[in-house]
Amino acid sequence: MSLLAVGSVAIDSVKTPFGERERSLGGSATHFSVSASFFTEVGVVAVVGDDFTEEDSAVFRERNIDTRNLQKVQGGRTFRWAGEYGFDLNTARTLDTQLNVFADFNPQLSEHARKTPFLFLGNIQPTLQREVRQQVDARFVAMDTMNYWIESARDELLKTIGVVDALIINDAEARELAGESNLIRAARWILGQGPQMLVVKRGEFGAAFFTKDSYFATTAYPLEAVFDPTGAGDSFAGGFMGYLAAADRIDDSVLRRAIIYGSVMASFNVEEFSCDRLRKLTPEEIRARYLEFKEYTNFEV
Repeated sequence: MSLLAVGSVAIDSVKTPFGERERSLGGSATHFSVSASFFTEVGVVAVVGDDFTEEDSAVFRERNIDTRNLQKVQGGRTFRWAGEYGFDLNTARTLDTQLNVFADFNPQLSEHARKTPFLFLGNIQPTLQREVRQQVDARFVAMDTMNYWIESARDELLKTIGVVDALIINDAEARELAGESNLIRAARWILGQGPQMLVVKRGEFGAAFFTKDSYFATTAYPLEAVFDPTGAGDSFAGGFMGYLAAADRIDDSVLRRAIIYGSVMASFNVEEFSCDRLRKLTPEEIRARYLEFKEYTNFEV
């Protein structure tokens, strides 16, 4: 196992202008690991209740995802989220959140997991992220966060950002975290807090990548049909980290390709509810869309 994902496994109820799904598998660790599994061996660290079914676990089995660190709490219920999207598919309206067993999530990693070289810290409490980071002897660590932690646990969040290599967040979160309306100034401030790089997810407008010495941006893949944006950001992170782990090196050219692969995986994720599209995806489709990205963004001087 070369990549470990720590985060949530959830049961989602999602409604969009194009349909709705009353019960579907979701959560940051789910979308991330399924996406990353197309590139490398990946494991998940999460917690579920006894309402987590064989059909749910099949999603992980199909992709040979290591679930030895997926805790199952008897008598408990899995984290549940219900949300609704309007025609602005970049923004979800939360209708209901039930933390359930996730409220007492305290990751205990196996010795095998502690030696994983690449680590992704999904959107969980910043102190918990930092505790996990201290348990794993990883040589490259990326993390995600959200506006809730920016507003309610800012000091702890900044401490955690200071001990990772990459921060992967969306446009609005980057601006809020830095207290800057300009994304370039916001990126410079965030990089000053410790990470080597910042990846900004911009939804239908693509993604941007910052280090202290370089900048790279890509468009989003042009889709005519977007059914469910839930998990797109985690699928992006899965493609990004999965490709890095497979390449087993970190340099500018590899990072740029990883951004494109992240965008490719996010574009497939949104085509159907939950992980349904990724479950049917083939390596040939991924490669074809990756090459399309090259054509869309290539020009000669």
